[in-house]
Amino acid sequence: MPAGAVRIGVDGVDGVGKTTYARGLAAALTAAGRPAIHVSADGFHHPRTVRYRRGRDSAEGFWLDSYDHDALIANVLAPFGPGGTRRYRTAVHDVGTDEVLDLPWLTAPAGAVVVVDGLFLHRDELVGFWDFSVFLAAPFEVTVPRMAARDGSHPDPTHPTQQRYVQGQRHYFAACEPWKRASVVIDNSNLARPVVADG
Repeated sequence: MPAGAVRIGVDGVDGVGKTTYARGLAAALTAAGRPAIHVSADGFHHPRTVRYRRGRDSAEGFWLDSYDHDALIANVLAPFGPGGTRRYRTAVHDVGTDEVLDLPWLTAPAGAVVVVDGLFLHRDELVGFWDFSVFLAAPFEVTVPRMAARDGSHPDPTHPTQQRYVQGQRHYFAACEPWKRASVVIDNSNLARPVVADG
């Protein structure tokens, strides 16, 4: 791994295990002597007025309007890039309350690794920022029930209430083929036994 700051993206659909994986990776790097910071892209959502401007059920809106990529770049990815200041913020928005946040700037140590988890991280606006990236893969028949267990949503990926999210992620797959852009693809169908995917 390079001696300077490094940006690692952990991508995958809702419920695939991104946050758990990213936290574990950051902890393992820190334990190995490399300072590492975990940031979730969920702290960089657009306000609801932007997220739902195409309609509450719009799959296109989910994939195109959910995240403020400019804010993620300015507050996390650019500061950890070549010549960056390593001054970063972990969030600019609370998706639960729809509150805009003004958190203090933090400074990472030299050589720090930032591990970012989130949806759509291999889209055109972001893919060039990653020094290394992971795409966690699992079928919707696995990931949607996981989400349901966590947030009380419907466990059937074909249910009408899931179409904004499932179809939005399929739009992303069609546009970006993230498994081809990632440095490595990991089958995370079994959370206890992630496996590097063939090919």
